[in-house]
Amino acid sequence: MNACLYLQVHQPFRLQKNFSIFDIGKGAARFDAKLNAEVVRKVAKKCYIPANAVLERVLRKHSDFKVAFSITSTALRQFEQYAPAVLASFQRLVETGKVELLSETSHHSLAFLFDRSEFDHQVLLHQQDMKKYFNRQPTIFRNTELIYSNDVAAHAKELGFKGVLAEGADHVLGWRSPNFVYQSPSGVPLLLKNYRLSDDIAFRFSDRSWGDYPLTVEKFSSWVRNSEGDVMNLFMDYETFGEHQWADTGIFGFLENLPQKLIKNGTKFVHPSNAAQMPSKGVLDVAQFVSWADTERDLSAWMGNKMQMAALRALYALGKQLSGRDLEDWRQLTASDHAYYMCTKWFNDGDVHKYFNPHESPYEGFMAFMNVLADVAKSAGVRAKSDEVKEWVMA
Repeated sequence: MNACLYLQVHQPFRLQKNFSIFDIGKGAARFDAKLNAEVVRKVAKKCYIPANAVLERVLRKHSDFKVAFSITSTALRQFEQYAPAVLASFQRLVETGKVELLSETSHHSLAFLFDRSEFDHQVLLHQQDMKKYFNRQPTIFRNTELIYSNDVAAHAKELGFKGVLAEGADHVLGWRSPNFVYQSPSGVPLLLKNYRLSDDIAFRFSDRSWGDYPLTVEKFSSWVRNSEGDVMNLFMDYETFGEHQWADTGIFGFLENLPQKLIKNGTKFVHPSNAAQMPSKGVLDVAQFVSWADTERDLSAWMGNKMQMAALRALYALGKQLSGRDLEDWRQLTASDHAYYMCTKWFNDGDVHKYFNPHESPYEGFMAFMNVLADVAKSAGVRAKSDEVKEWVMA
């Protein structure tokens, strides 16, 4: 069995949560620099610095260990501004030659769903940042939150990518296993997340009510060894290590010892670009969008209520009319997190939606977002009347 370990790194620029209608046109700060600095430095201390130190040791100790990252441009900008040691530590990892960087949208946006030209531009911006910060040119694509359909693969092929990551959702796979390489109808290799084993680490590692608690390297490596297939795709947020699962759970020891145990048990680590060259098990037809978010694994985390749809329609209607600082601020607003904060699904996934959410409620998140968007429009001289906002809300 081969193993492909992919880790997502992202931090959005969070809004001023109290940005009100009275701030529109007054030159007030749209984003909360103090909060953004606090969050990035907090996660740097708990996750990025110690986790990168662990990975650097493991990468240098085990010649057969490989890992892949996708790091958004918004995260890189904040590392550069607020936590330069984090950026330097990621650069050291890449310099080992055993870290593959993947491509995505620069601003972790939903642009593919609303504006393909903006999507292409954000992919280009991200590629430029991979060259600027790491001197790398990714060949494998992962869309924001693993949002995927046949159209994503076809478009990625047009952009020159050699493979695409996607969620191994049950309703997509049916009886098939995620532990094989498939291909899209357009012929693009697909690497599907094994969500059960990935989530055992990402979500259940410290859950004492879980029947398989505690999760040890011996237990996990045996699950991998006894699984059928060609490649085990373990995809998760990097913040799993130290932030979602705190250091006192033993997560860093798990991260440090798991590669050695897997290698000893005969598992070979591969990069996504290596896995994409494996023989395909057939065509996987995914006509409807899937994602790795929430239990539904669909788009409802960002597009599940009228507030979210109103905000997203208003957002993408404005983009083509902007330039300069207003355009860059607009791009910060395209980060999927802002729509995520408006989600009203407070049941199985409620705690996930509260993660570093600056707003007291989805409704306050919506109002802050719409007020900032109106401020961008006013600054750019774009006419935005209150009745238009009402139309967006009622859409």
